[in-house]
Amino acid sequence: MIIGTGIDLVDVARFERSVTRTPRLLERLFTPAERQLKLRSLAARYAAKEALIKALGGSDGVYWSEIEITREPSGRPHYVLSGSTAAVVVERGIDALHLTMTHDAGLAAAYVVAERLTTEGEDAR
Repeated sequence: MIIGTGIDLVDVARFERSVTRTPRLLERLFTPAERQLKLRSLAARYAAKEALIKALGGSDGVYWSEIEITREPSGRPHYVLSGSTAAVVVERGIDALHLTMTHDAGLAAAYVVAERLTTEGEDAR
């Protein structure tokens, strides 16, 4: 069952201007591993974090630094959540987060689907 969906679009040039004006923004928004990436990839991760907040229905208990986007060996992006952000996802009954990201032509976008794989009283299989 789909619990929520979220989408976000980021203008990469505008994002770059923002982090140039406010360098500490990178520390507030991204984990140390993420900060090693190019700005267009960071813009896509910013979009992914915004899309997650939308899929969750709001930002209560969600912290940017507790959301990391990594890649599986196949290249598929996925969330690594910690702290109260991970707890919010569990509290909302979400078992799986499906994420896709892209950046092209000066734009970065992300789309997420938050899903419950089990129903009340049923184990995930």
